[in-house]
Amino acid sequence: MLRRIAALRPPPQWRSTSAAAGYASKSTTLPEKQQRVRDHSLDGIMDVQKRVRRFLALHSLILYAASPTALAGGGGVSVPFSRLGALARRQLRLAPLDAGRFLLRHPHAFHLFLHPVHRLLHARITPRAAAALRLEADAVANSIPSSVLRLRKLLLLAPPRHRLRLEHIRLLRRDLGFPDDFAESIIQSNPDLFRLTPDEFVEFVPSPSDPPGLTVAAVERAREQHYREHRNPGDGEEDARFAFPTRFPPGFKIGKYFRIAVWKWQRLPYASPYADVTGHDLRSLEARRRMEKRAVAAVHELLSLTVEKRTTLERLALFRDALGVPKKIKEFLLKYQGIFYISTKGNQGKLHTVFLREAYYKGELVEPNEIYVARRKLEELLMLNPEKANLDRMFTSMGRGWDELGGGRRGGAELREEFLGDAGRQKTSKADDDYGDSGDDSGAHLTHADLHHAAAAALWALTGHGRKDDFR
Repeated sequence: MLRRIAALRPPPQWRSTSAAAGYASKSTTLPEKQQRVRDHSLDGIMDVQKRVRRFLALHSLILYAASPTALAGGGGVSVPFSRLGALARRQLRLAPLDAGRFLLRHPHAFHLFLHPVHRLLHARITPRAAAALRLEADAVANSIPSSVLRLRKLLLLAPPRHRLRLEHIRLLRRDLGFPDDFAESIIQSNPDLFRLTPDEFVEFVPSPSDPPGLTVAAVERAREQHYREHRNPGDGEEDARFAFPTRFPPGFKIGKYFRIAVWKWQRLPYASPYADVTGHDLRSLEARRRMEKRAVAAVHELLSLTVEKRTTLERLALFRDALGVPKKIKEFLLKYQGIFYISTKGNQGKLHTVFLREAYYKGELVEPNEIYVARRKLEELLMLNPEKANLDRMFTSMGRGWDELGGGRRGGAELREEFLGDAGRQKTSKADDDYGDSGDDSGAHLTHADLHHAAAAALWALTGHGRKDDFR
């Protein structure tokens, strides 16, 4: 009988790919996979950060290669131009001439000069770059009390034991605004707040001096403030009770059913990221959805604790178990593009940076802090046009504020004679014919191309690598 009934049924009509996709889009649940939409304002931040990371890496090499006596004397230390390029190739895995090109393209940050004793082309950071680094160091030192509070909140995000590996925190120290010696200046200096175990774990120590809002998440504060400012009695209380601020990137297509799914997800209750949920029953679909929303709140809170409201995906993955985030963390974050943004700019697609979208507006931090403002000074310095730099003073003199090597300053005419030869004399004579002899022998007519050629010629003469015109 069953066979006869089955024979009378019409054959199934298989849907095409487009029909199946259209049917799936009508679901009132958030899709598991979404196409990533770029936000050029946030991608532009990572283009600038690429220069900042290269500058900090080269500055570390300069400090590494400098002699102990130079470091003990203070001031600006310098290393031979050729040695810096060799260290960059060996330790930073840069191309043979990439380090030299970066120095020459950022004359506002790096100073090239002829050493008065060694008679070699040396490199060091400029006084303006050193001032920007000191400004950031002072801002980090002044924010140690707030750093203590941020570290305590970070440990509370790892229930039930409230402990994290010291190495994981060390990798996140710059994003959190911690000093390099945070293990001594923050953890060991506050034994009543933190405990450093022998197996290199940092544990939270309860204290009666903790503020009452220590376990209140940033999204809860923002939600309460928004509710007080835009309160309309009898309208929207239930919608705003568990909602997250969402701001989708430009060009993100929001259909009718996706909008309904987002509305339902915003009304879904969830546990606080600081609450212990280890004993909860997760067998039901509703419980798993609530735990997923709690994982979104945990990532949101971790990004809120950072200074610039962003961190790399690799560093975020170190805290995946503590935050309760799924293993496929990138796909998980792409599911909520209105809250987070993942940028692949800055390292040829190998670096993934997670932004908190609500914290930025047109590429700027909505609520800037002291450390963020100090870091912006260095970013602005690296973005200056190299053609507007006084290259002759940077190349031929010791520069203002750099007198630890003492004496032996040479004029632009002597350097032009040594490095450029007849070409330099011809350029000088042509400039004197056009503008007249001003009586200044400081080399004011040394151009950006001359500096490139001189540095390349010096590197070629000292090391024998590359060609003289490689920097053109």
